[in-house]
Amino acid sequence: MRHRVAHRKLGRVTEHRLALLRNQSTMLLRHERIDTTLAKAKELRPFVERLITVAKRGLVDGTDTTRALHARRLV
Repeated sequence: MRHRVAHRKLGRVTEHRLALLRNQSTMLLRHERIDTTLAKAKELRPFVERLITVAKRGLVDGTDTTRALHARRLV
């Protein structure tokens, strides 16, 4: 059973998986559409939604300014 398991591993180590999600999210924001597998797309969706939320919110809370600035440039 996979109760309370947060994310898919996608057959990769953590660093590789995060790099994959970052690269796919930037490509999605630039080109507005990408071809990928269903599992990667399902894992990418909340990642990109959080990125867009941070970009819209901007520097209001000031917690992660570099991520917000980079996201704002892309969005």
